[in-house]
Amino acid sequence: MKGKVYLIPTFLGDDSTVEQTMPTYNIDIVRRIKFFLVEEIRTARRYLKRMDKAINIDELSINQLNKDTKWEQIKPMLAPALEGNDIGIMSEAGCPGIADPGALAVEAAHRIGLQVVPLVGPSSILLAMMASGMNGQNFAFVGYLPVEKGELDKRIRKMEERSAKEHQTQIFIETPYRNGKLFEDLLRILRPTTLLCIATDVACPTESIITKTIADWKKAGVPDFHKKPTIFLFTA
Repeated sequence: MKGKVYLIPTFLGDDSTVEQTMPTYNIDIVRRIKFFLVEEIRTARRYLKRMDKAINIDELSINQLNKDTKWEQIKPMLAPALEGNDIGIMSEAGCPGIADPGALAVEAAHRIGLQVVPLVGPSSILLAMMASGMNGQNFAFVGYLPVEKGELDKRIRKMEERSAKEHQTQIFIETPYRNGKLFEDLLRILRPTTLLCIATDVACPTESIITKTIADWKKAGVPDFHKKPTIFLFTA
């Protein structure tokens, strides 16, 4: 009998609590899993101990799965499931497979006939969408935007046109230390009436989720989001 592949959501920040983030059902499953695929081993070890201090990390088999992992490396990592062992996949933050290299392992699991079980947990992308006040029936997560100025301008204008035409919310992220630069570019490029939501430190004690028009953001000034995980959303 084959094991299952569990997609285990993790904390969105160091200040997130187990009670706020992890259903008891998730922790019960994690306790019995001995094989893990994770984006960052050090972070995963810390998360596992936060879930249950009684977990013996040294008894676990933890393999790293990140953006540099090659396709041919993934199948051997899933081999324990073919022998009847459950496997857990963990992201660096939030839900595996959402803006996360864990999607590669999930695809491989389906190809070799393993059952994939997504567990309930936090996604900063969806939580930001919920709290933005924007259209939640038609939205697109587009990941990172181009860094090069000409390409960035072109992409943002194209996204704004699509948003206006289809009433589609546009969702994207940036490396935290570049939040300020992206914010400046959005104020420069987007129309004054376009709504922009800045969602920072989602599901953490320092959480801030604010939606304003571009015109109002220009009056309000730069939000406090330097080097903080932030989700950007806009709708025209």
